Amino acid sequence: MSDESDGGSDGAGGSATYFDRPLAVTIPARHARGRIVRLGPVLDTILSAHDYPEPIARVLAEALVLTALLGSTLKQAGGQLTLQAQTEAGIIELLVCDFREGELRGYVKFDMERFVEVPADPSLFALFGKGYLAVTFDRPAGEGVDGERYQGIVPLDGASIAEAAQSYLVQSEQLPSLVRISADCGTPGEHVAGGIMIQHLPEGEEGRERLHTRLDHPEWDHVRALAETIKPEELLDPALSLEEIAWRLFHEDEVRVLAGDTLTRGCRCDAAYLAGVLARFPEDERREMADENGTIPVDCAFCAKIFAIPAGLDPA
Repeated sequence: MSDESDGGSDGAGGSATYFDRPLAVTIPARHARGRIVRLGPVLDTILSAHDYPEPIARVLAEALVLTALLGSTLKQAGGQLTLQAQTEAGIIELLVCDFREGELRGYVKFDMERFVEVPADPSLFALFGKGYLAVTFDRPAGEGVDGERYQGIVPLDGASIAEAAQSYLVQSEQLPSLVRISADCGTPGEHVAGGIMIQHLPEGEEGRERLHTRLDHPEWDHVRALAETIKPEELLDPALSLEEIAWRLFHEDEVRVLAGDTLTRGCRCDAAYLAGVLARFPEDERREMADENGTIPVDCAFCAKIFAIPAGLDPA
């Protein structure tokens, strides 16, 4: 295995933690690439902002892993990946996560009264009802290129977020893909979630639908079969490095790995930003929003902080 990075993430004292850093994986001879990620402390920080029941925390953890897998493929500085699930008559009313320059954040809004009536281990349909998953890539403007937005939408069908993501990749990117995600959110302070995404990158794909190239490159079936052997406990084991996972799965071929930057919880709300947003409203409307103290309380759903912004604040 060829290591193009400086190794796994190190914790205090230099001991490897194997958390909160994506690993890029390339298998040149098989025309395949992918990402592996395991979330730990970052996941704990995000989930601790709200007192989520375990099934809700688990589905958010899975969505955050998917966000990290997809977001870590962004190459341009300032690019953003947003994952949003909305439902019709679902217990979960809104799930949103995003990734920008190594910063992750996520939030779930759900109906607690309806949630307590579902089974202990609810299905994806029980949580989302008739829902869909929207994946949005925002490409920043720069170097002569205007800012661009690309969005793909797929139904939230199947048994898991991973299955929905796999459908998105096949339909929107037209690339044969495999996604596996696992999460353990049973113990507060010890949450862990991990995932792997592998895609086929066939040669000569211009000018024809990419899915058709699987007929020209049957090696994808081999890569997919190997990737499918990944076990949930391997994705979650804090003592198992991501590099070792890549080696276990694909050691029959040359495997190149490159560790990405450390992931952090990145809520971007602050008083100055919120004051700037509120400044777009006419002064009389801001006065109507204000409480008896002359401040406008703004609740950030991502970090659960409440900011008291003076109604007459000049953001300049």
